[in-house]
Amino acid sequence: MAAGDRLDLPAVGERQSLREQVAQALRAALIAGEMRPGVVYSAPVLAAQFGVSATPVREAMLDLAKEGLVEAVRNKGFRVTELSDRDLDELTELRRLIEVPTVARLADSARAEEFERLRPAAEEIVAAGEAGDLLAYVDADLRFHVELLALSGNAHLVSVVRDLRNRARLYGLSQLAAHDALGGSAREHLALLDALKSGDGEAVARIMDEHIGHVRGIWAGHTGT
Repeated sequence: MAAGDRLDLPAVGERQSLREQVAQALRAALIAGEMRPGVVYSAPVLAAQFGVSATPVREAMLDLAKEGLVEAVRNKGFRVTELSDRDLDELTELRRLIEVPTVARLADSARAEEFERLRPAAEEIVAAGEAGDLLAYVDADLRFHVELLALSGNAHLVSVVRDLRNRARLYGLSQLAAHDALGGSAREHLALLDALKSGDGEAVARIMDEHIGHVRGIWAGHTGT
């Protein structure tokens, strides 16, 4: 990996194992489009950026390989798995089939307090979007949607959606950030919470469907979607 290809990776601390922290950071970089298909990423080079040894980085990359996010390149490193437009369309269809009805069923004014607990994460998404902080945006967005879906009480559903989201590639994020346009997609999370609190299931379904459609455009880099 050339010096100009240095990634904007977050620092790692001590709350999780280094392997878990590195895997989480690499997922965020991969989803945000920081790590591109066709580029071979060396574990020692990434380890130097993280300030850790190469071992937890190799272990984290092997975890990502098991998830189908990267593939090992013998004696060189790991290459990000490329997704076709058909792959993106199929991921979008699955997310719509699962998330739209699941979240719509959550709409209930009696659960307003539960939804309010998600507002800090939604506001974090907006702040990251306005600041153009792609990795913070991806991290907060994942936490918001996973915690929202967890309110359904279906842990298997949450696991499936987390996997679908991890397979995404938000190549259009950098373009949106460059044009100060991330805020629009970010604010959809606040509108979603308001609709959930009001108990308006139809509005929730509409917002979720539109939001996933917008994300599909971001996945492909078609930011005008």
